[in-house]
Amino acid sequence: MKRMLAIFLLMSLMTVACNKDGTPTDDPTQTTDGTTVDGSEDTTDPTDSTDPDSDTDSDPVTEVPAPISTLPAQALSFSTNVYLYSPTTYQEDKYDEAVALVKKVVGTEAFRKAVLNHTYSGSKQYANNNGLTNAQIYQSILDAAEKLTPSKNNRMDVGVKFYYTNNSVVGYTNGSITYINVNTKYFNGYDINEVAGNLFHEWLHKLGYGHDSTATTRRPYSVPYAVGYMIRNLGKNFL
Repeated sequence: MKRMLAIFLLMSLMTVACNKDGTPTDDPTQTTDGTTVDGSEDTTDPTDSTDPDSDTDSDPVTEVPAPISTLPAQALSFSTNVYLYSPTTYQEDKYDEAVALVKKVVGTEAFRKAVLNHTYSGSKQYANNNGLTNAQIYQSILDAAEKLTPSKNNRMDVGVKFYYTNNSVVGYTNGSITYINVNTKYFNGYDINEVAGNLFHEWLHKLGYGHDSTATTRRPYSVPYAVGYMIRNLGKNFL
């Protein structure tokens, strides 16, 4: 009897506490039903290997800042006040598109560079330039001070009258009127960018720029022709 008692005591000393799965545990507060001694629930997910103290956020996306425009504010704010005299619906719709195109082109770096870098006779200049540099001409466009309404309001102010004549004149104006005349012989067949170029050409006359009255070799390099072509050619990119 004494021998059996000794064996029983020896086995008790060798016994350790185990979890349900048979693995040993030395946590006296942990029970086998998933709760602690104080009754709180063990919410640790045994399948979650994430270290809760580690930074689990993914690498932040680096945002590329938008390029800063080098254009003058006046180029971006350039506006128009173009009023048509008794237009048809077709004429009004087409001219509205042309006017919108003008604003888009003036607000581009490409237009600024084209005006500033224009060359005539081997130098950066225009024919019939009123003694102004290219930079001064560009600034006068942005100022938009028509000779008959000389306020520098950064806005194209001009009226448009339509007419028809079977000749080679696309349009015309003079210094005593606030509007331009547009020949529908050409207007009706022109693309929007061509209408925009003609509008700008005639409007530049309102700013005081002229050109030779006949087809001379230097006429295409005058301010109205050269800048009108820029509006036409750059405007094509928006169609």
